This record gives sequence, C-alpha cells and structure tokens, in this order.
Amino acid sequence: MQQTFDVIVVGAGIMGCSTAYQLARRGLKVAVLEKGLVASGGSGKSSAIIRQHYSNELTARMALYSLRVFQHFDEVVGGECGFTETGFVALTSAHDRAGLEANVALQRRVGIRTEILGPEALLEVMPGLNTADLVAAAWEPESGYADPYLTVNSFAQAARREGAQIFQQTRVTGVRFAGGRVQGVDTTQGRFDAGVVVNATGAWGAQVAAMAGIEAPIKSCRVQVGFFRRPPGHEAPHPVVADFVHAVYYRSETGALTLAGLIDPSEAEAVVDPDDFDEQVEPGFVLEVGERIIARYPVMEQSESTGGYASLYAITPDWHPLVDEVPDGSGFYICAGFSGHGFKLGPAVGKMMADLVTGVEDPEFDPTMFRFTRFEENDPVRGQYEYSIVG
Repeated sequence: MQQTFDVIVVGAGIMGCSTAYQLARRGLKVAVLEKGLVASGGSGKSSAIIRQHYSNELTARMALYSLRVFQHFDEVVGGECGFTETGFVALTSAHDRAGLEANVALQRRVGIRTEILGPEALLEVMPGLNTADLVAAAWEPESGYADPYLTVNSFAQAARREGAQIFQQTRVTGVRFAGGRVQGVDTTQGRFDAGVVVNATGAWGAQVAAMAGIEAPIKSCRVQVGFFRRPPGHEAPHPVVADFVHAVYYRSETGALTLAGLIDPSEAEAVVDPDDFDEQVEPGFVLEVGERIIARYPVMEQSESTGGYASLYAITPDWHPLVDEVPDGSGFYICAGFSGHGFKLGPAVGKMMADLVTGVEDPEFDPTMFRFTRFEENDPVRGQYEYSIVG
C-alpha cells in the first residue's frame, strides 16, 4: 500500500488527534498513523486534570484556551469529553507563598479566574482538610477533569469529519528523506508519502525521532496512579487537589472514587521501554500515596484501596515539551515530551502545531519557548516562580 498526503501525523493520542483535526480543518490531506488504537497510549490513561495553574504566561494562556474548549466541547469540537467542573486547589507551604501569589497574579492577567484563599476560606471550598501547615492556597473554580479516552476519540472523530484518515495498528518503521526534506514514512502497512511528518508519539517520541536521525531528549518514564473508595458520608465529589507540600495530587472519579498520583521529579528516573514495562500498580505506591493524602485529608484514613495502574510520561530535562521543526526546513516536526502535564493543553497544542506547519506569521501560541535547541543553548524553560513540576 502506498498513499500520498500533505501531512502525516504519527501517534493518535491527544496531541496527534488535536493536531490532525486542526490541520484537516485548514484543507490539508492528513493521515494519522497509530501503532495501536486511538488513545491506547499515555493519553488514554491520563489523569486528565484540567487546571490552569502555570508559572509561564504562554502555558497559562494555552491552559485557559483549552479549558474553554473542554467547557464547550460538543459545540467547538463535537462529541463528548466528559469534562466535570469540580474546581482546583494548589496548596503550598509558607515558604512558597510569594511564588504562589505571583503565579496567581500572572494567571489573572491573562484572564484566568483564580484567587488566593486563606485556610478558613479553603475549608469552605473543601471541608475536612488539614490546614495547620498552610498559609494560603490558589483556587480555580472553573477547573476540574475530563474523560481522557472520550476526549481523544472525539478529536479523532472530528478529524475524520474534516477529511483526515486514521490508520490504526500501523507502526512506523522508518522515516524517509531526500535532499534534506522528509518524503514520508515506512510502516507495517506499507509506505506513506508526505512532505510533512509530525512526530506526536509521546513516550515513543525519542524512538521515532531516531528514525529521522535525531537524538531527542525525551525519556519514557513509568508513573503510577491509585484509586481509593471514599468512606461512607464522603461520597460526594471533591475538588482537584495539588498538594505541593506532600507532593501528591488527587481528584474525584466516578463511583465515589478518588484518583491519585505523585508530584515527584524523581519519576524522571523511572526510565522504561515503552513497549515493555510493568503496567500494574505496586502495593508500596498505594501505601505511600495513601499516607500523603491522609496527611492532608484525614477522612481518607477510612478509605479503601481499589487498585490502580502504571502508565508513561514522556519527560524532557525541563519538564516541558519539544514543539519544533527539526532540523529547520526539513518538514519533520516533533510535538512530544509534555512530561505528564500535556493533556490539559491538548486543544491549544493542536492549534499551535497547525499554525507552525502552515507557517502562520503571528500565531496565537508562539512555540519558540519549546524549541529543540534550547537545551544546547542552556536556555531551558523555567517558571517565574517554581515549587515543583507545576509547569
């Protein structure tokens, strides 16, 4: 089989499907090639938290844009995304109060509804929290979480409606160049030709880049998620919590469950083969994350563990993505390395990539900050105030 397209997007996670949708809307002939099924990688297993708490203006604006898409998903994209508005709180210690306030001020300047809450006001938002060690929290009433599988499949369906073709069970085995320009890819289902190839393969990003002769600083890292059934009398949904003091996040899930994971930079050291890793949650992880939740939300001491799973992050040295044409003028683009906080930015990233590929001169979201050369230039992405891997 040999087919010719304007653009080939490799990977059918949220970045690939959102990008394909945006490109197809602009009249380009687009193919999405996925080695498994739509949303079968990291996107489909995302915690899918939709928050806007970022410490850079660009990522904050991208988060706000994406929130508006999630809020009006059926109207804007079509289909379901399962967005549930619960609100989001970011909790920091007294040491980080100045940074928290500065980040909230930045977010408010770009139009995000957010405010600083003291311990008493925080308890009105989420009764039962232990606030003894807290000075302040950031609160976003419009944030929440989505259904990752529904979201990605809805983007895929929207891309199809715009004319894109999605080829599942089609693994890319090589990237072809001639005269310094990409010509297409070879796959387990034959040859696909295009003058533009977008590598949106997440944890497989370095593998696909290597096929193009590019050494991309993206590590495939194993991360875990646990589920806890809330105790009787506390079945009602609660806000999304990012507790930077105890380095844990948790959110409500259907069935009176709480989904939880760690906010831990050491996860970057859990490098694995993305095609061969343990997808089972470890009992030690469940115990650790449970203890961290209980330290902040004591009622969860009476909760019941209901298991969990392990998935993948695609982590770069500064925990921010690579969004760039590499090398310049080649037609080969990388859109990967979102380091576990990319799902919430997916709608904006699709627009950013479509603008980049089509050469929009004044894009709404300038990808320069995410350029490939920033590490060799010793100019990694840094937030104005950082208290963890907040972005």
